[in-house]
Amino acid sequence: MKFIESIKNPQVKQWKKLLTKKEREKTKQYIVEGFHLVEEALKYKKNIVEIIISETTEIPSHWDMTNLSLTKVTTEICKAISDTETTQGIFAICQMKHSSFQTYAGNSYLLIDSVQDPGNIGTIIRTADAAGIDAIILGEGTVDIYNPKVLRSAQGSHFHIHFFTGNLEVWIEKLEKEQIPIYGTALENGVPYKQVAPKQSFALMVGNEGSGVSKKLLALTNQNLYIPIYGQAESLNVAVAAGILMYYLKE
Repeated sequence: MKFIESIKNPQVKQWKKLLTKKEREKTKQYIVEGFHLVEEALKYKKNIVEIIISETTEIPSHWDMTNLSLTKVTTEICKAISDTETTQGIFAICQMKHSSFQTYAGNSYLLIDSVQDPGNIGTIIRTADAAGIDAIILGEGTVDIYNPKVLRSAQGSHFHIHFFTGNLEVWIEKLEKEQIPIYGTALENGVPYKQVAPKQSFALMVGNEGSGVSKKLLALTNQNLYIPIYGQAESLNVAVAAGILMYYLKE
């Protein structure tokens, strides 16, 4: 076990950089924090690069730390690499998963168009995991899924679900080739969601908190759906709407 005391240590500087999207994309690594997320990461040990723990924190006795790199650090360092106000003093550096659509065979997909709130994205990921969605495809303009706030909100679901990124027009074309029906979410040219029968295979697309799914993408769907509002609220939160539709469509 290594012990790092200086906050100026190059390794510490590198960990801090992982709080930025630029460095995460460059290294294909990200940092998770807290007992729950680290314990969840341990179920997928091959993705763990390193465990970091405060000198005042104890590793739970039931954790299997076999063949893992472990570094102990000062509380000062923990505060420096933490994205929370009160750190639990335990972190894991994880390698991003690599998924290839060419070799992937899923039945249910969630497409996300320009959703920018980390809390919403994290909740959507967690709900998609609970609903049994196979993969999430994140379009351009959507917040980075490895953003620390997204990771905390998703509560470990990053380890359970496949992710793809890129231009959603291209992804829609790929899904159509697989004969997967694509549902957009919009009032305009849409039907109440219960008019569509649940499916074993489908792709659902949700959009930006303010403007919804772009018109260009809505024009490419097989059918657009909306959730009727019976009260006085103007609209539903995107994560809530996504949850209702995912659970309904999933046969």
